[in-house]
Parts: sequence; structure tokens; C-alpha cells
Amino acid sequence: MCGSLSGTCSTLLFQPLDLVKTRLQTLQSNVQPGSARVGMVTVFLSVIRTEKLLGLWKGISPSFVRTIPGVGIYFSTYYSLKQHFFQERIPGAMEAMMLGAGSRTVAGVFMLPVTVIKTRFESGKYNYGSVAGALRSVCQTEGPRALFSGLTATLLRDAPFSGIYVMFYSQAKASLPNEIRLSTYAPMANFSCGVLAGVLASLITQPADVVKTHVQVSPHLYKRTKDAVRYIYSAHGFQGFFRGGVPRSLRRTMMAAMAWTVYEHMMAHIGLKS
Repeated sequence: MCGSLSGTCSTLLFQPLDLVKTRLQTLQSNVQPGSARVGMVTVFLSVIRTEKLLGLWKGISPSFVRTIPGVGIYFSTYYSLKQHFFQERIPGAMEAMMLGAGSRTVAGVFMLPVTVIKTRFESGKYNYGSVAGALRSVCQTEGPRALFSGLTATLLRDAPFSGIYVMFYSQAKASLPNEIRLSTYAPMANFSCGVLAGVLASLITQPADVVKTHVQVSPHLYKRTKDAVRYIYSAHGFQGFFRGGVPRSLRRTMMAAMAWTVYEHMMAHIGLKS
């Protein structure tokens, strides 16, 4: 419940960044040499101009359907694993990484069908009316297997991101002086640790996010993950793997920092060890 509530708040706030990220990653390679580079602000203004302000929250329904149970599953798994294996001591750096990666893998596999629908909503290339209608349409036209497209790329993105995030976050928190950890500034200090961990984790896993987006938006073009990797490199070069990096880093960093801060604060409030 603590994890789901924190995920709900952060999803509503940062959905526009996720939409802009998806649009940037799925831009066609038809820009002529010498043309102005399409960036985050250009896409942001384009969406407002063509789809109005609320267009920035396109895909919010599948985002909620994915985040509310997804973050709940993630934190529940994390809490259960930590209580089972590390009840008497604090996990080390590598152990924290394994905890984060394992928890995210469980949540990622469970929520992958909704992740596929969310990515398609945000791409602007599909005209789904609702999450249920989108799920039904994909099953009827592409088969149930399409709901698990991009599984490899998703796990290559999510498991390392969460593992790296939890490792950096836990180590940064452990380095804080006791007078800060026990003061009223503790939530702000935890949030700052989360921001630092999120930036590092986002940069490292950005290429996998670009590949995942391509596979899930156009599964008919990429039979295997390496087909998407080959296309991105041939069409956009090495920098193509970092398209949408700025909005994704902003969103993932702020969402993760907020989710962990709210989660730990609520767990402490109800008397549970996070």
C-alpha cells in the first residue's frame, strides 16, 4: 500500500516527461542534414500545439494501471526478500543491487502487458480508446504474445536500473551523518540521495530503454531484440541509443526519489522497518 500510494503521486506529476521521452525515441530518421535538431522542448511544444495541454497526459490510464500495482509488487517483493535474507543486518552494496534487481524483475514480468499498452498510447501511433480495449485489440490482431514484446529489453533496462539505484541509494544514505538521519531533515536528505542514485542509474540503462520502446511500438518490424539494436544504430548512430535521455532521466530520477522517500516515511510512520 505504501509503495502504491507513492507511485500514484509520482506518476501523475511526471507523465508528461514519459510521453515526451517516448515521442523522441520513436522519431523517424527523416531529418535532412542541416535541419534543426529535434529536442525535448520542440516535442513538448508540438504536443501542446497539436493535442492541447492534456495531450501531455496521454497514456496516463495505462500508466496508473501499471504503476499502482507495479510499484506495490516491487516494494512488497523488496520488503519480503530483505526481511527473509537480511533481517539481522544491513545488506552490502552488491547485496542491495541484487535485492533491487530481483524485485524489479518480478514486478516487470507481471506488468509487462500493461507496459506495452502504455508505450503504444504514448507513441501517438495507435488510437486505443481504453486500456481494456487496447488489450483486447492486441490479442485479436497480433496474438497474446505481442503483449510480451520487448521482454528482454525491458528486463535489461529495469533490473539493472533498480539494482544500481538501490545500491547507490543505500550507500549514499549510509554515508549520511547521524545528526541528519535522525533530524527532521531526514526526508529531504533521503530525497537527495535518491536523485543522485536515479541520475546514475538512468544514464547507464538508457540504451536498453530506447530498444524496448522500438520493440513494443513496432513489434512487426523487430522479431528479435538485436534487430531493433541494429536498426537504431544504422539509422541514428551510437547517439540514437540515448534519444529521450533527458526527459527519462528527469522522470525516473524524480519518480524513484519520491517513491522511496514516501515509502520509507510511511513505513516508519506505521512502525515497520523498511
